[in-house]
Amino acid sequence: MPTVSLLLFVLAVAPANTAPADPKAAVTAVLDDWHQAAAVADEARYFGHFTDDAVYLGTDATERWTRDEFRAWARPYFSKGKAWNFKAVSRHITFSKDGAVAWFDEALDTANMGPARGSGVLVKDASAWKIAQYNLSIPIPNDVLPDVQRRIERYLGRANNNHKKTPVGKVPPARVPAHDTPPTQAPRQTQ
Repeated sequence: MPTVSLLLFVLAVAPANTAPADPKAAVTAVLDDWHQAAAVADEARYFGHFTDDAVYLGTDATERWTRDEFRAWARPYFSKGKAWNFKAVSRHITFSKDGAVAWFDEALDTANMGPARGSGVLVKDASAWKIAQYNLSIPIPNDVLPDVQRRIERYLGRANNNHKKTPVGKVPPARVPAHDTPPTQAPRQTQ
């Protein structure tokens, strides 16, 4: 009986190993906690998952932010107690040969954008994984891509024609289609 008591005592006072031993499980835990931190508007926890020199790429062509720029942009959302809620529906994770870098892509279910995709890179910092780059995108079905492309080109053409000042290198050059560019779907015939 003393041996069992001693074993139980040692287990009770031993520090808990909170980091998963499996590297994929560890990266998954970081990404899931990062998304959860946004869902509950925990700014410190959310941005604590980034490296100091991390880059966040948003869905707009102008959205290339350092961690600190992204935090400044996101602060009003977090301070109101409502950021965003992304849930990974699938995720693929790959590691460098030395195990110090992981890259991933994930399909996301989002309340405000619909289906989305995230991809990025994590680096191992001591025993913790940190996000060095994240790229949020909205996958566009190939069948609707021509229409979306024309809409983007028209938008950029209008923005440039309105003499809006666009930062150099921030927006791709606009190719404005001719006014007679056909729609991707034929107009419905009325009888």
